[in-house]
Amino acid sequence: MTKQTKITIQSDSLLLLRGRSSTRARCPACDAESEVVALENLQVISNFDRSALEEWINSGELHRLQGDDGSQLICLNSLLARIRNTATL
Repeated sequence: MTKQTKITIQSDSLLLLRGRSSTRARCPACDAESEVVALENLQVISNFDRSALEEWINSGELHRLQGDDGSQLICLNSLLARIRNTATL
């Protein structure tokens, strides 16, 4: 009688696209310079629903900054950290 072993491999990936005009700013929560993404663009660049993003922002897990033009910016470092935490749950 032969033994069978079943191996399952799960893989996650994240694709980041950076344009020529990527914005960098100092994130006070990270205390580091980071690329930032406009809040209104998060829905465009991710498949997260808006309510999940709002929950992350309100919980403080996503670092929010205000741009010079008054727009709301999200620290990419905090977004990537939050996505990594979600993937390990």
